[in-house]
Amino acid sequence: MDHFKHPRNAGRLERYDACGSAGTPGNGPFTRFTVRLDDGRIACVGFETFGCGPAIAAGSMLTEMVSGRSFAETATISRDELLAALGGLPDDKLYCADLAVEAWRDLTGGA
Repeated sequence: MDHFKHPRNAGRLERYDACGSAGTPGNGPFTRFTVRLDDGRIACVGFETFGCGPAIAAGSMLTEMVSGRSFAETATISRDELLAALGGLPDDKLYCADLAVEAWRDLTGGA
């Protein structure tokens, strides 16, 4: 609930080195991540999510999981890792974790 009520790193970065997204803008849930790199590490990360509270929480938590790490270190973050970090989600909202992970994989290109 805290990541929904007080999302971290919300918003698109004005200057970014990479961008990844999942979902369809204007048609259902959608998540986009933007990152700025410094020496191959994620120096700054932002996210935009258009969806329900659990989708916002998943995007927020994922930004905290990747900060300071390299693409290679984050490319394998799984739905289960994200769910564990969130303390779980209701069964009918598990797709929110999938959406965030899919958008992150789009960004890293499977580094």
